[in-house]
Amino acid sequence: MTDVDRAELDARIAEVVEQEQRLQFSTFSAEDAWMLGSRLRALGLERALAITIDIALGEQRLFHCALPGTSAHNGAWIERKKRTVREFGTSSYLVGLQARRGGSTFEEAPWIDPLQFAGHGGGFPLTIRGVGVVGTIAVSGQPQEVDHALIVEALSEHLGA
Repeated sequence: MTDVDRAELDARIAEVVEQEQRLQFSTFSAEDAWMLGSRLRALGLERALAITIDIALGEQRLFHCALPGTSAHNGAWIERKKRTVREFGTSSYLVGLQARRGGSTFEEAPWIDPLQFAGHGGGFPLTIRGVGVVGTIAVSGQPQEVDHALIVEALSEHLGA
């Protein structure tokens, strides 16, 4: 990895850490899940993106939607991303970026089952400020940077952040 690549990776990691700290709720309800999921769906439709969307509070799925062009395979990716967020308390994108910063991929770690976890963008912690991670928001279907960015965009709008 060159110094330029390392600097870009460090900047991306810092950006994602900032997003996770900024995009936190004071409370979260089923209505929030519906509004946030509906906004993600609208973004997907407006941009003709084949995405699957999932929002869960703990283990309870509050919103799930698959747009045209997706398959059951996207649902499998959603579950892997959600497990990663629950296990590490941070976005699946950040976990993957940190592994790359360490010189490998997340899935290459000997303690990671790549059929169960994914260090790819598209899984984001649903965090209540002062409480911690209480759920997950996940998108699958586009390149990992796009999946992650869609969540950040919808959360930023929803939270006014």
